[in-house]
Amino acid sequence: MKDKHRTPSVKPLARERIAVLFTEAENVYHEHPEYSDRYVALARKIAMRQRVRIDLEYRRRFCHHCYRYLVPGVNMRVRIHPGWVAVTCLECKKTTRYRMERSHDHKD
Repeated sequence: MKDKHRTPSVKPLARERIAVLFTEAENVYHEHPEYSDRYVALARKIAMRQRVRIDLEYRRRFCHHCYRYLVPGVNMRVRIHPGWVAVTCLECKKTTRYRMERSHDHKD
């Protein structure tokens, strides 16, 4: 069923708001980590309500199990393997794997 009451300008506005929330989560994390978790929850809510995908750079900044904002070395552990990266949330101890493409930029 198509939403007839939504204007086309809502989705770019939602993406912009999600970006602002993740920027604020990054800025406030060291003083108030619970605020960062709340900003992630709000960003997810906006994305679900407006049916917008959260950009890849932001999607990798929160745990997909407990929805906590992740900061490398503080509450997340990163391990690099051939072809993939393992990210462990130290809050809920769950591991998420991401595929990693090998770059061919270097010359031998």
